[in-house]
Amino acid sequence: MQTVVIGGHARNIGKTSVMAGLIRGLREFPCTAVKITSYGHGVSSVHGHECDGEPAEDSFILTEEKNPRGRGDTCRLLAAGARRALWLRIREGQLAEAVPVLIRELAGDELVMIESNSILDFLNPALYIAVLDSLNPDFKASARRFLARADALVPVGPRPNVDAWAGIDPRMFEGKPVFRATAPDYFNPDLCRFVRERLSLSVRANRINTFSSAW
Repeated sequence: MQTVVIGGHARNIGKTSVMAGLIRGLREFPCTAVKITSYGHGVSSVHGHECDGEPAEDSFILTEEKNPRGRGDTCRLLAAGARRALWLRIREGQLAEAVPVLIRELAGDELVMIESNSILDFLNPALYIAVLDSLNPDFKASARRFLARADALVPVGPRPNVDAWAGIDPRMFEGKPVFRATAPDYFNPDLCRFVRERLSLSVRANRINTFSSAW
């Protein structure tokens, strides 16, 4: 199984849109798309929106989207061309409990694209792509932790302004290829070419990407 992880430094900056653009541009690599979101601390597990209190639900919920004409993010990923689209909703801090179930669900898939930062605690992907928006000053702890591992940067606006984020070492951006992706389609053919070439190299080298051996 080859994996491409799409992460980002904040919520609602276009990660799903970038992922959909990649899926559209890489139709020769039929993939399963996975979106991982967390709930708790005022975030609803059903809609991903702010709410009062935490829902009385399990530590995680894994569902498969079937409707490519819907308005949800997983619907958009199906419409972009994903062969399957899964949504993993986890209670805050419970990703480790959900990983074995996700592994079993993905068994046999040749290519998986996952929208998440924290999954990198359990996964060594073929590629990790970091989506950035210099107009958003937030920088999640998980994004700080994994920024150095990014294989490519995808700004959704201007080129990343390292001064936009307090406490981020500018050297972590150096030497990384940058592919701008902007609204409305967030599609960059050069990014698709980069990913295609890296995946092809991975295939030729028979590179094996697995979840942590602990699972």
